[in-house]
Amino acid sequence: MANSAGSRKRARQAEKRRQHNASLRSMVRTYIKKVIKAIDAGDQSVAAEAFKTAQPVLDSSVNKGIFPKNKIARVKSRLNAKVKAMA
Repeated sequence: MANSAGSRKRARQAEKRRQHNASLRSMVRTYIKKVIKAIDAGDQSVAAEAFKTAQPVLDSSVNKGIFPKNKIARVKSRLNAKVKAMA
C-alpha cells in the first residue's frame, strides 16, 4: 500500500491511466473484429470500408503506446490481404 502522499497520487494516476489504456485497447480490438466480421460476411465493399475506417484508429493506438508498432503492422497487413483476396 502506498504510504507517502506522492506515492498515493502516483497510484491514483497509474490506475486512471490503466483504465484509459484498457478502453483504447478494447476499442482497437472492436474495430479489428468489425473488419473480420465484414470479411466473413463476404461483402468486399463493406469489408474495404471497415478496413479504411479501422486503419487510422490502429495507427493512433501505436502512437499512444497501446500496441507495439510491428503488431499493428502485422494485423493491418493480414486484414488488407484478406480484403484484397475477396476481389
